[in-house]
Amino acid sequence: MKITICIGSSCHLKGSRQIVEKMQALVAENGLQDQVEMAGQFCMGDCMNGVCVTLDGQKYSLKPDDTETFFKNEVLPKLA
Repeated sequence: MKITICIGSSCHLKGSRQIVEKMQALVAENGLQDQVEMAGQFCMGDCMNGVCVTLDGQKYSLKPDDTETFFKNEVLPKLA
């Protein structure tokens, strides 16, 4: 599974760094380092919403406070 988080200037201002750090921590806490590849990408072209995140190519828009819910509802079920 690949999770890509936008690190462009607009998403950076909206909290992409916090999302990256939380996502890395959640992956480690759940022992999923071998199953989840994380990447950063500059501008993903959806700057009007929250931080752009793709999960295996599917685009989502997150706020830093949404990270744990996103992980539990979108990431974990796809790995089960």
